[in-house]
Amino acid sequence: MDVSVNKLFGLEGDRWMRHANPVSVWTRFAVLPLLALAVWSREWIGWWSLAAVALALVFMMVNPLLFPPPRSTRNWASKGVFGERIWTERGTVELPPQFRSKVLSVTYAIQVVGLAVLVYGLVELDLLAVVSGLVILQTAKAWFIDRMVLLFEHMKGANPEYAAWEY
Repeated sequence: MDVSVNKLFGLEGDRWMRHANPVSVWTRFAVLPLLALAVWSREWIGWWSLAAVALALVFMMVNPLLFPPPRSTRNWASKGVFGERIWTERGTVELPPQFRSKVLSVTYAIQVVGLAVLVYGLVELDLLAVVSGLVILQTAKAWFIDRMVLLFEHMKGANPEYAAWEY
C-alpha cells in the first residue's frame, strides 16, 4: 500500500528530494486544517464548499512536488522524509528490531482516532471536536515523523546510499 500511495503522490526516485524540502513538509501540515475549513464552509457558501474541498485535495496531491530539492537536508523535516522513504521500502530493506515494534502502529491508530473525532466534528459542526481531532491527528503525525527521523539516523550509518541523502 505504501508503494502505491507513493506512486499516487509521484514519489519515486529523485522526486523524494523535492518532498524532502522542509517547506513541503511543513505546508503538508496545513492540508488537514484547510480541508476541515473547506468542509466547514458548507455552512457559509453551500455547494461551493466542494470547490474548496477540491482545491485542498489538489494541494495535498501536488505539494510533494511543488518545491525544489532543499539546499540542505540536515534538518528534522528532511530526515523525516528520508526515514519515511526507507519505511515505505521496508519490504525490501531489513529494518532494525526497534523499528519493527508496535510504536509506529500506535501512531497510525492515534491518527485514526483523531480522524474519527475530526469527522464527527465536521458532520455535527462541533468546533471543539474539529479542533481536538486536528490536534490529535497532527500530534500523531509529528510523532510518526519523529520516529522516521530516528529510523533515518540509524540506517544512514549502515548504508552509504542513505548517508548520501544528507548534505
